[in-house]
Amino acid sequence: MSHETYPAVQVPLGELGGEEFYDADDVEELNEEEDAELLAAFDAEALDEDEEARIVAERERAGRGGADDPYVATGERLQKVLAHAGVASRRACEEIIAAGRVSVDGVVVTEPGVRVDPSRQEIRVDGSRVLTDPDVITVLLHKPAGVVTTMEDPQGRPTVADLAEQFISEHRTELEHPESVRLVHVGRLDTETEGLLLLSNDGDLAHRLMHPSFEISKTYVAIVEGQVEGWVPRKLRRGIELDDGLAQADRVVVKDAGPSGSIVEITLHSGKNRIVRRMLDAVGHPVTRLARTKLGPLGIGGLRPGQMRRLTGEEITALQQEVGL
Repeated sequence: MSHETYPAVQVPLGELGGEEFYDADDVEELNEEEDAELLAAFDAEALDEDEEARIVAERERAGRGGADDPYVATGERLQKVLAHAGVASRRACEEIIAAGRVSVDGVVVTEPGVRVDPSRQEIRVDGSRVLTDPDVITVLLHKPAGVVTTMEDPQGRPTVADLAEQFISEHRTELEHPESVRLVHVGRLDTETEGLLLLSNDGDLAHRLMHPSFEISKTYVAIVEGQVEGWVPRKLRRGIELDDGLAQADRVVVKDAGPSGSIVEITLHSGKNRIVRRMLDAVGHPVTRLARTKLGPLGIGGLRPGQMRRLTGEEITALQQEVGL
């Protein structure tokens, strides 16, 4: 049997043969004592996971269409995010997007399939914010009389913080990270005043609701001493000069009046401390019981003292429109 002889294959230097993959000078040996120090220094300079994710997302945007491109490769489809937030059905959300009614981080998006990060990006429909984080919530509380509107009380009295913790405990399954949700009161009610009070961790909404330039209407029902005469509502609407300036009601209705006491409903925009009590006291009718029944578009409904409920998406939208958010 004959055997053919093949010429030897010459492997060029640097291509898997003839030399090592690296030069000896490229290898830096570390002794054991230096190892710990260098690793600690490396860890100290390393990015945390959130910062790393932010940088990766920015690079992905820049690579796709520039820094203003809201697309995030690792995100969720926009129509799915909107549907989960309760805007509409997924099919209806696709139509809303195609109509140019949705913006992400200020950029109008018309492609339903675009991927976004709902935990990091601001999404709006028709100019109104869409809350896409399930852990950002606002709760309507019927505050009982005797409960202090503070997060803690040195005298040991019951506070709205106690009720906020109770709500979170009872609704843990509705939240992704209940252990990190902390609700605070939006505005205040006097200790002996009962009625509608919001608890929220939505910082943007809370800030606007409490800011003097965004004062929204508040309606109270007061039981007062004495029989309220017809001139009293007119006087309250014209304005009462108090120690800290003029206080004026938008609307005053006498619901019931008798020699032993009257029921008065009063609507105003002022957020001054104890304003309703001081106004009614100034016209000779001290308050014996006071409850806030409305805040802007929200009403207390059938909630009894101590009861709470989460605001609906429609109520959040109405509140946001009230304060231009």
